Amino acid sequence: MSFKGTSTYVTAAVVTAGAVGGAYCAYHLYKKSQKPKLPTEWTEVGHLKDLYAYPIKSCAPIILNQAVVTTLGLKDGWMRDRILMVVDEKNNFITARAYPEMLLVQPEILTSTNPSPILTLNHPQMEPVSVNLAEVTNTQKPKPAVVWGVQVPVYDCGWEASEWFSRLLDRTATSFRLVYYASSQSRALRPSTNEIYKFTKDDTGALPDEVPYNLINEASVEDLDHRVSDCRVRPQNFRPNFVLAGAKAYDEDYWKFVKIGDNIFEIIKPCFRCILTTIDPETGVRHEKQEPLETLKTYRQSDDPAARRSAGTAPRMGLQMALRSAPGGVIAKNDRIYVA
Repeated sequence: MSFKGTSTYVTAAVVTAGAVGGAYCAYHLYKKSQKPKLPTEWTEVGHLKDLYAYPIKSCAPIILNQAVVTTLGLKDGWMRDRILMVVDEKNNFITARAYPEMLLVQPEILTSTNPSPILTLNHPQMEPVSVNLAEVTNTQKPKPAVVWGVQVPVYDCGWEASEWFSRLLDRTATSFRLVYYASSQSRALRPSTNEIYKFTKDDTGALPDEVPYNLINEASVEDLDHRVSDCRVRPQNFRPNFVLAGAKAYDEDYWKFVKIGDNIFEIIKPCFRCILTTIDPETGVRHEKQEPLETLKTYRQSDDPAARRSAGTAPRMGLQMALRSAPGGVIAKNDRIYVA
């Protein structure tokens, strides 16, 4: 590349520097404008009664005493929330909505007695099977799978886990595969995600339906339980990460932020509930009258017209949240919970 004179070069450099500097400033002003202003005043509403993580999407939870918060969700060593899932022959994710038996799959991740993280799958009607997750990440190349229409990179967890899930779910040998999320970044947003709610690019987590953190108010669940006559309703019906004890029923409708210990979360949206709530998490049996969902529909529809158009008749119960304080903080059972 040549220049006709030094003055031309200097002028071009100054103009370029000015343009780059202006773009840099504009970018950072834009980024700053996207970050929510965090509250400085908080009201205590209760404490963290229970803490759950679900390593495999749609399978049984692991009960935790404490965990580290990350943008992808809860973490305890190699254990991460919704970091694995089951896919079909077309690499589309499947859930307990269609395969209720998945709710009885109890994952266990052992690291204390073995230098490698070992995932063991347990089910009342199946022999246990184990997968070495470190070996999976070291020997497999990422391949694409799909969650709610969004392509995500995953590692295949191997033939033994595939045969195990296939025999459990449809008695064949190769219909389903267990896969492990192959990125340290949140998955991409669905194109329609921000039509109503304000998600950022870090708010989708690894493999949850929408966001990495879900909180349920125990008092709201108890109120629903009193309204339903022929089944027992528990927080576990709603698959939360956090169970709040001590607040008043449905007070969560009016909160914008939640602080657990020193960790701050922004409420992105209410959690609109589906038929998964009608499957008993302990037996995997659907309720014949679609309870507690049908009762919930009678009094917990959204009042917001745009949200109602998006959610249809799905009722609200619980909060969908994203981390707004720095990753790496620790959350523990009995932590005080504050709201703003």
